[in-house]
Amino acid sequence: MMKKSSIRKVLSLIGCMVLIAAMALSFTGCSTGKPNETPAETGESVTFQFVVTDPDGKDTTFDITSDKKTVGEALQEEGLIEGEMGEYGLYVTTVNGITLDWDKDQMYWAFYIDGEYAATSVDLTEITEGVVYSFVAQAG
Repeated sequence: MMKKSSIRKVLSLIGCMVLIAAMALSFTGCSTGKPNETPAETGESVTFQFVVTDPDGKDTTFDITSDKKTVGEALQEEGLIEGEMGEYGLYVTTVNGITLDWDKDQMYWAFYIDGEYAATSVDLTEITEGVVYSFVAQAG
């Protein structure tokens, strides 16, 4: 019959081996083998949909393919947005040729990501393939 100290040593050894195996799986199990790179870093183009909802509620949809890093860079390159740098990033004043001026008509362009009001400005939002980005004319 094994002594209690021998049983404890065996159980401790088994516990250590299980812990090492679990740690090894956690470090390798979720890895894709590729670093997290943006299109600008890889030189690859990414496609996303861009929707403009004008002041009359009419939607215009664009399929954008770009190798730029941010949505703002891609949309500016296509000539779809214009604006001014502000405290929180690019303040977009013109979308698809339509200019909104809060001081004149109490309207502005709101930026959305997959239908949710964006927490970042368009020039700070990195492109994710398949995501729908939009600007919607909003009344104050």
